[in-house]
Amino acid sequence: MSKTWHAYAQHILDAIAKIRRIEQRGSLIDDEVLFDAALRNLQTLAEATQMLPDELKAQFPAIPWREISGFRNILVHNYLGDIDPLTVSTVITTHLQAIEDCMKTMLAAE
Repeated sequence: MSKTWHAYAQHILDAIAKIRRIEQRGSLIDDEVLFDAALRNLQTLAEATQMLPDELKAQFPAIPWREISGFRNILVHNYLGDIDPLTVSTVITTHLQAIEDCMKTMLAAE
């Protein structure tokens, strides 16, 4: 398997670390600057997941890869109008740790 995906996995970990630092500064729900910063990093994270090999992602069926890609499209194209800060906060709370754990496992296996 090509090792080029490693940079994307690390990019995902970096985006997660930034999102966590953003959250430490305050509420994404109450501060639009923090919200915008978190959105940008979620977009980066989602785009990077699309660059991971499908056969590698298949080894982690608990991660909602298709939904992450769809969420990226919503973030980039803003299909639904204004994106709800509460939804974004919930996505971060619900999924970030599992994605981080997955990236660390992927990288450690190589």
